[in-house]
Order: sequence, then structure tokens, then C-alpha cells
Amino acid sequence: MSRLALIQPGTATGKAADLLTGVQKALGVTPNMTKAMANSPAVLKAYLDFSGALAGGALPAAVRERIALVVAQENGCDYCLSAHTYIGTNLAGLSAEEAEAARHGSASDAQAQAALVLAVALVRTRGDLEDSDLKAAREAGLSDGEIAEVVGHVALNVFTNYFNKTAQTEIDWPLVQH
Repeated sequence: MSRLALIQPGTATGKAADLLTGVQKALGVTPNMTKAMANSPAVLKAYLDFSGALAGGALPAAVRERIALVVAQENGCDYCLSAHTYIGTNLAGLSAEEAEAARHGSASDAQAQAALVLAVALVRTRGDLEDSDLKAAREAGLSDGEIAEVVGHVALNVFTNYFNKTAQTEIDWPLVQH
């Protein structure tokens, strides 16, 4: 049972109701994470805006989902591992093997591998990268814009990991555990 109330779309009011209606229209479902975030419409809006902005960036969906998976694995967030395994394999085109490899910081695609190495370094150092980390990312083919987006995706996923671990959000995706 979640430690924060799950605001149901049918009983939500005001800004929370508007945001949850938007989630339902966009996804066809209203995940428990967004229901828990709706306790603070500001938190739900921040998540939706940040996620939406990054989705329009240069990194392809498959790379974004790989980053989400490795960050969730590093942070031990089963809600996010479950959600992003489903999204990655059903919507972003990852195979089950690619999703599993991403959890452990590995990808056969060079861009994805560079992004995963950088993402792991960011999580483990809490953003206190060495110059050599950035040099390696550039040498592996990431542009400064892509490096910036990796930082953004790590931050977004740390946010959702911490939120879901705090809330102990009920997992409403096929279960994946760290």
C-alpha cells in the first residue's frame, strides 16, 4: 500500500483533476506514480513538464529508457524498474535482453553505451564528475547537447526514484525487482 494517497482521477478536483485528465489522455492510463504526485499538483506538473521537455530532445526514446533503467537499478527503485522495463520493451523498441543489459550499464549501440556510462558516473558521484568523464563521453560520440540531456534524464529519474521510494508507490506495471 502506498504511503501517500493515490488521488483518483474521478474524485480529483482543481489543478490535480486537470493534470490527471491530461495524463489519462496522453497515456491511456493513469499510473499510480502520477496519482501519488497529484497530492501536490505542483509536483505532478513539474514532473510532466520536465519529462515532456526532455522527450523533445536529441536522445532517442530507446536511449532515454536505457538511462531510466540504469538509474532505477542504481537507486534500487522497483517501481521505476517495472515502469521503464514495460515502456522500454513495449513502446521504445528495446528487446528484453537490451532492457536487462541497460540495467547493468551495458548497450551494444555506441551512443547508448556512452550515455549509460555517463549516467552511472553521474549517479555514483552525485554529479561530481571528473574532466575525464566528460572527455570519455565526448570521445564516445556524445555532443555537449547530448551530455546535457543525459544529465537532465538522470535528474528526472533520480526525482521519480526518490519520489516512488518515499511514497512506496504501489507497482501497477509488470513487476521487475532490483
